[in-house]
Parts: sequence; structure tokens; C-alpha cells
Amino acid sequence: MQELNNLQLMISPQKIIFGGTFDPIHDGHRSIFNQAFKLGNVTVGLTSDNLALRTRHSYRPVRPFADRIENLSSELSVFSEIHSRTFSIKKLLHPTGIATDNHFDVLLVSPETQPIGDLINFSRKKNSLKALKIITVPFHLSEDGKITSSTRIFHGEIDDKGRKMGTF
Repeated sequence: MQELNNLQLMISPQKIIFGGTFDPIHDGHRSIFNQAFKLGNVTVGLTSDNLALRTRHSYRPVRPFADRIENLSSELSVFSEIHSRTFSIKKLLHPTGIATDNHFDVLLVSPETQPIGDLINFSRKKNSLKALKIITVPFHLSEDGKITSSTRIFHGEIDDKGRKMGTF
């Protein structure tokens, strides 16, 4: 039976979903992108401008949706080509977004967004949908050993590769 499951994965790749604001895109995001495309075809939920502002833990400006989707599409195209997979980007209007649609198999989350994954599966169960397999992709650490984040890039601590940008 396991051989049949492996054969099905080769014939029909899994349908992977994850979401975020992705502003600016950094190596932590790229790690998620790479993992997603290794597993299958990808749908990314990109936060609307309103949702992006509501979900910040601390204030920082976020570029408009149109700019973010253009940058995200450019980044995803690289991984799509490397792994011979397809992708689409959908606008997220609320945190559980499009993950409550029936046609996904796997949800990728970070340790920080794991609770949202649990909420999504709770919502799916309430709607008589199968739970998504949740894969937690570890945080990407910058050269200073701290988590790579868009907020740290915004504050000038690190660049998008996690390299230190000054003396702190």
C-alpha cells in the first residue's frame, strides 16, 4: 500500500498551501517556498492590505498588495521552475483565508503560525472537510543566531539573507 501511495505522489503531486504578508521577502520565506515546491503544486495566500496591517505584532509599514504580489510571483517563479511545479497566489481577507477550500492536502506553517494551522483544521472539521496535514517549517536563523524576520529587516538589523547590517 505504501508503494501505491508513493506512486500516486509521483503521478499527482500534493496540493500545498501557505500564507503570509511576505514584505520584504527573506531567506526564511525562501526556505518555506523551497519546501513547498519540493512537496507539490503550490497555492499561496497573500494577505490583503487590510489584513496585513491587522496582523502585525508591532507597527511597521507594509507595501501595497500590488507590489507584494509582483515580488512574490517573481520569487515563486524561480522555485516553480527548479522543481517543475505550478503555483497560484490568492488574496487573503481573513487569517484562515482560502485554506478552508476542499482541494488542498498540506498546510505549511512556521512555529509562529502553528496556532493558525490548528484553527484552520478546526474550521475544516466543522465544515465536514478532511484535516490538512500540517508541516511546520523551522525558523530560519540569521548569522547572529536570532530569527530572520521582515521586521528585523525593516529596522535595519539584518538584510534579506540574515546578514547583520550594523553594530547593535
